[in-house]
Amino acid sequence: MADPALLHQTQPIKEIAIDYTPEACTHCPLSNSIALTFDHRGGARWRSTTRFLYGTFSSLIQCPKGNTSGLNFNIYLSSLEGDKSQDEIDFEFLGKDKTIVQTNYYTTGTGNREQIHDLGFDCSDGFHEYKIKWNPDSIEWVIDGKVVRRAERKEVEAFPEKPMFLYASVWDASYIYEARWAGHYIGCDAPYVCLYKDTQVPVATAVECSSNSVPVPLIRCLLPLLWIVLLIHDLVSCFG
Repeated sequence: MADPALLHQTQPIKEIAIDYTPEACTHCPLSNSIALTFDHRGGARWRSTTRFLYGTFSSLIQCPKGNTSGLNFNIYLSSLEGDKSQDEIDFEFLGKDKTIVQTNYYTTGTGNREQIHDLGFDCSDGFHEYKIKWNPDSIEWVIDGKVVRRAERKEVEAFPEKPMFLYASVWDASYIYEARWAGHYIGCDAPYVCLYKDTQVPVATAVECSSNSVPVPLIRCLLPLLWIVLLIHDLVSCFG
């Protein structure tokens, strides 16, 4: 783990990967700004190109304007999106009410730790800072410098401890709980654009991993050994 003194030092995110609908996501590294669009093509999702083990993650976010009922826009950490055993830490905006935000966290695929927070403003009216401070024994969700939630590790419960990517997406969530969660999608004000700027990630806690969580350096070390094993197998087959 990183030196505790460096754990929460941050730097601007330099590169992102776009998981789907790349034409609906624009990234300008020079200004450290990202825009996600939801329209007839659907939504889009971006993520950091590396995982991180603990640290501080933040972004100034302006959510889409207009009637956003049915949509979910967010910023969150996940060990791997789509993995049923993922660890995850969330900020999620629910399109039916832009004056609230939901926080949640998952361990080995299990969530059910949702909390709703009153923002005191419309999240589409301007940029506000959303920050996740993730420590081995605690998580803090911070909005405009104010801690709105703190979760602490308990001896009898699992806690997020897998290296995680930083993700953000905009998607149609109207099918969740028969639209009771995010509302029914109307779409009368499409396209909907969610803006992210000054996105920050940890300086010292990056962990290079492959998609199956095996460290990349280890894979590189094992490749020569694999070639030797295959060569021996071929020789044995020829002379056996």
